[in-house]
This record gives sequence, structure tokens and C-alpha cells, in this order.
Amino acid sequence: MKISFFLALLFPLFFPAQDFANFARYQKQNESILSENIAVNTVFMGDSITEGWWNDDPGFFRKNNFAGRGISGQTTSQMLLRFREDVIKLHPKRVVILAGINDIAENTGPISLDKVFGNIVSMAELAQANNIKVILCSVLPAYEFGWRKGMQPAEKVLKLNLMIKDYAQKKHLPYIDYHTAMKDSRNGLDAQYTQDEVHPNLLGYQKMEEILMKTLKKQEKKHREALL
Repeated sequence: MKISFFLALLFPLFFPAQDFANFARYQKQNESILSENIAVNTVFMGDSITEGWWNDDPGFFRKNNFAGRGISGQTTSQMLLRFREDVIKLHPKRVVILAGINDIAENTGPISLDKVFGNIVSMAELAQANNIKVILCSVLPAYEFGWRKGMQPAEKVLKLNLMIKDYAQKKHLPYIDYHTAMKDSRNGLDAQYTQDEVHPNLLGYQKMEEILMKTLKKQEKKHREALL
């Protein structure tokens, strides 16, 4: 009993608790939005691609009243855990979900494409249950991961994107196809849009902005026409 007691005391010292979902990453920003009653138009939920988008082109977010909630390295399981804190509680008009590439890279361990897709669907359903419009995005092309070689992601990305697209069509949700416009002949990310074959550069983000805003404008037009 005494040994167990001392082990229990020492365990936190050698194995500190981890914030698996990284709730702390945007805690202060979220508290500021809520305390100041700031109306957020759109939240972007994602990983390093979304986080880098804000870092490379913050003006795009500011002028459109968009909030970036991307966290580098995250998988869909982690995003699903923090979805309430980083999306639902902010009461945005819509959420743009771009996720899945780190699952394919197995950043938090092996996971089937069905389960990755299920996490994305769960985020979409949570948003809709809270009257938040959903926009689903294709995963960007990737031929190789610099941090994890030999995963052969290109074909897996295509399969996951087909699942997301089919779901979006069945549920009448907007689907943003970045993949088709940004791929190269290998189904990797075109060299003009990236420095590392995975993350967009500024030109890549500007291409994504062009594709996304076309859909958002169409959605706004449909909404206005429906009110007439």
C-alpha cells in the first residue's frame, strides 16, 4: 500500500498531464470574444494548414470577420474534442472544416479512413445541432510527408475526399474542392503552391481563398433570394 501511495505521488512528476485536445491554445481568444460579445461570421476548424493560413494572410480573416482555429499537427479526433470550445461556444454563422491529413499521417496513431470520416461527420452534426452552417472541404493533395516518409498519402486523400464529397451532396452541404485545383500529376500538392509538399505558401492560400469565396458568395446570394 505504501509503495502504491508513493508511486501515485511521483507519477505526475514523471508523467505530467497532457492537454490532448489542446483546449488551452485558443482559450484566451475565445474568452475575449465571449466577454466582448464579438459576432463571429465564420470559424475555420483545422490543423496546421488552417493555422498557417492565419499566419500567412491574417488580413483575409480580419476583413471577413473570420476566426482561425487551426492547431498544428492535430487529427480529427482532437478537433472533435475541442469543437464545442473553439466553434460552438463562439456562436458563429458558419464553420469551415478542413481536416484529415494528419490522420492519414497517423500523427496520433493508426486510424481507418471510415473513422476519420466519422469524426468529420460528427463535427458537422454538432454544428448543425447548434444552428451553425457547415462547409466541408476536401483534404489538400499530398504525395509525401516530410515528417513521416513512406505513408503514400495521395491515394488515401482521394478516398477520404470522395467520402466527404458524397456526404456533402447527400446532406446538401457546400463542398469546397481545393484538391482538384491544386494537385499536380502525382496527386501531390503543386510545387507553385508549397515549399514542403504539404503546407500551402501564400500563393496557395490565395488560391484557396479564391475557391472558398466563390462558394460563400453563392451561398449568400441563395440566402438573399430565399428571403425575397
